[in-house]
Amino acid sequence: MIEAITQFLQHLQEADYSPNTITCYRSDLNVFCAWFAQNNEEPATLESITPSDIREFRQYMLGTRGMRARTVNRRLAALSALLEWAHKKQQIRDNPASQTRMVTEPPIGPRYLDKKSQYLLRRAIERDLQFAQSRYPCRWLAHQRDASLVIFLLNTGLRINEALNMRLSDVQIGERKGQVLINGKGQKQRIVPLNVEARKALNAWLSVRPANSKSSYIWISVENPRAAHLNARSTQRALERYARQAGIPAISPHTLRHTFAKNLIDNGARLDEVAALLGHASLNTTRMYLLPNAQDLEKAVDRLEE
Repeated sequence: MIEAITQFLQHLQEADYSPNTITCYRSDLNVFCAWFAQNNEEPATLESITPSDIREFRQYMLGTRGMRARTVNRRLAALSALLEWAHKKQQIRDNPASQTRMVTEPPIGPRYLDKKSQYLLRRAIERDLQFAQSRYPCRWLAHQRDASLVIFLLNTGLRINEALNMRLSDVQIGERKGQVLINGKGQKQRIVPLNVEARKALNAWLSVRPANSKSSYIWISVENPRAAHLNARSTQRALERYARQAGIPAISPHTLRHTFAKNLIDNGARLDEVAALLGHASLNTTRMYLLPNAQDLEKAVDRLEE
């Protein structure tokens, strides 16, 4: 089974799936293999998996572990994709997951930062820069890069990998407008316009970006000059620091993407415009921003007490 999973993940990589998706698939498939071995007292193989095993695994996640529908469906989707690939490769006669039913998920929007949280985040970033400049001048350059990148993400809605793979030649900035060429998922290109805040953030970094860097990437690692560009984990650590300083729940680069989209919707942007800016292949994906999320529902209930 390990060899089959390795081959399957290699297939996903060749099909240009994102590194994050491949990592999630690997983790989810390993979870299933561990459960299968414990439940059936034998190691999992492609030939030994039955429809009953998949139903039992589904029930185990829902009943015994009490997992959320989204997590259950993600793991079932990973298993189904592996078995469908194995079926097409004629490694198994039938796909035992072909009739698997997903768990019905409640329609709810993604998590984003409301206006107050956005203000607190921006203020924390400004305070972090001031503190670094006065107390840690040697590390100020990295703090300026982190600050610029977070504000840039908040105003462009780019996926973190899209932003980190930006090159100097991809950007055009003038006094009143700017744009960036993005090579997105599935090798699809799109042009993303840069608003005033995005241009200011980018210029703030480019004005201090080490001139002796041999890298053509915009967001480079000043801590490790040998790295081609900054990595996503470094950005996540910066976000964790900002969230802690701002006194808001933990956030991720994708939270900033959701916030950008929600801000667009709230300011009257059409759904097709939001989809084009985010690089969505289908409007159905973009429609999730029209749904209330958990925060919205909590606020709606709290208003009854006013």
